[in-house]
Amino acid sequence: MIRKFALLATVAAIMVGCGGADVENMEAKMKAAADSIKAATEKAAAEAEAKMKAEADSIANAAKAGVDSLATQATEAVTGH
Repeated sequence: MIRKFALLATVAAIMVGCGGADVENMEAKMKAAADSIKAATEKAAAEAEAKMKAEADSIANAAKAGVDSLATQATEAVTGH
């Protein structure tokens, strides 16, 4: 949703900024804007992926710690130590 809004806002800004520009100049500005949006989208996707990986690693580590704790408790219960 945010990407769609950013794209529409960028296109609107280019149209206003290009007012009397010729077609080639407008095309160049549109391409530059599209490249900028693509770069920003790729950066946001990479950041989101890194954040999700970090959260998944954290959950996995917490689960492992819980399993290790239960295993230790079970071993102590069986051996009496």
